Parts: sequence; C-alpha cells; structure tokens
Amino acid sequence: MIPLSRVKAAGNTASPDINTEDFSAAVDYLGQHPSVDRERIGILGIRGWGGLALNTAAIDKRIKAVATSTMYDMSRLMSQGYYDSVTPEQRSQTLDQLAAQRWQDVDNRAPGYGPVSLELTGREPQFVVEYAAYYKDKNRGFHPRAINSNASFSLTTALSFINAPLMSHIAEIAPRPTLLIHGEAAHSLYFSQTAFEAAAEPKELLIVPGATHTDLYDQVDKVPFDKLAGFFGQHLAG
Repeated sequence: MIPLSRVKAAGNTASPDINTEDFSAAVDYLGQHPSVDRERIGILGIRGWGGLALNTAAIDKRIKAVATSTMYDMSRLMSQGYYDSVTPEQRSQTLDQLAAQRWQDVDNRAPGYGPVSLELTGREPQFVVEYAAYYKDKNRGFHPRAINSNASFSLTTALSFINAPLMSHIAEIAPRPTLLIHGEAAHSLYFSQTAFEAAAEPKELLIVPGATHTDLYDQVDKVPFDKLAGFFGQHLAG
C-alpha cells in the first residue's frame, strides 16, 4: 500500500486524470520490485487522495484492496460546494469566471494564483482553522514548497474536476474490498458516508469517535493503525 501525492509540475494544478494516474504509476513501480507480489498490492488515499484512490481502484484491477482516511470527493466539492450548496446559477457564474481566467492566463502567458493558502483572518469556519493548524505548523504538515502551507493552486484548477465525478463507478471495485475511515466530528464525514452507500460489498465504514478531519492526518492516538494493518493483512494475505 502507498499513500501518494503529486501535483502537476506546471502551474500548481491538480487534475483527476493525472492524479488518478499517479496511483496506477505507483502500482507499475511496485510491481517491478522483486520482493513485491503483483497479486497483493493495495492502496491508501488520504483526504482528496481518498476519492482519487477509489477512482483508481475502480479502473485498475491490479489493486486488490483500497482504503481511505478522512476522504474528500474533490469533484463533488468543486462542482457543488460544501454540503452540495451551490445552485445552478452559481455554478454557471463560476464557469464564467473560470473561462475569463483562462483568457487572462493565455494573455499573461502564465497561470493566475489566489492568495497564499490558509492565511487566516479570524472569520474562517472551524475546519479551515484546523487545516491551518496542520499545514502551517512546522511540527506537523508544513513544508516550504507545499501548496497548502506556503502557496496556492492555480485559479483554474477546479475546471478539470467539475465535470469529472470520481464516485461514478466505485461499485465496480467489488469484489475487491473497500475500507472507508472518517472522523465522527469531521465536517467532511458526508463524503465517506455517500461513498459507502455507493460502494458494493465487501465494504466497511469505520467512524472514529470524536475525531476531526485533520486528527486523522497525524494524531497517532486517533488514527486506527491496527484497523488498517488488519484490513490489508487480511485482504492481501498470500
């Protein structure tokens, strides 16, 4: 199993096709190692990479088990907003803005960027405060070259996600097993709950009592390591 993250080198832009390919490329790499059994490879996706891990497992049958932790469905978020609150009119306005931004990028011969990520003003919702506490802390998730710590994605990043629903085929992961892990107090819990409903057996949703979204990034007393080890140990056993 391998948690993998890569952002397209040109312009700090993520995309569902490239980032799905990242997981399959990792399987390619692992399968060439003499100590790896190609029939016993699983993947783990965390946060936005959870939805991408499910998407990859649905199309890449070399993956024999998939787990996610504190999963985001980035296509749903970018298309519909948090809690599916975006109206059709708002979606159309967003696409107008993104189209105009593309022309600006063409004319400027460089992508446009927003402000540095997670620079708090004091008016943010609690989950954004929790993100900043993780990504801005040098003892936790900060890295000087990380977008969430010290930069921003390109302003047009959302375009490739908006019409690319990642959960469309996750039932096709079966009969390979799926494990979804999420915090009880996470604002994003509904992503895993919806994915669990759409997935086919064998599947399991583990809700960690009291855990927030970012708790499952690095709080070792809350991350269910034993569950993950047991899941992959059972389903990737020789």
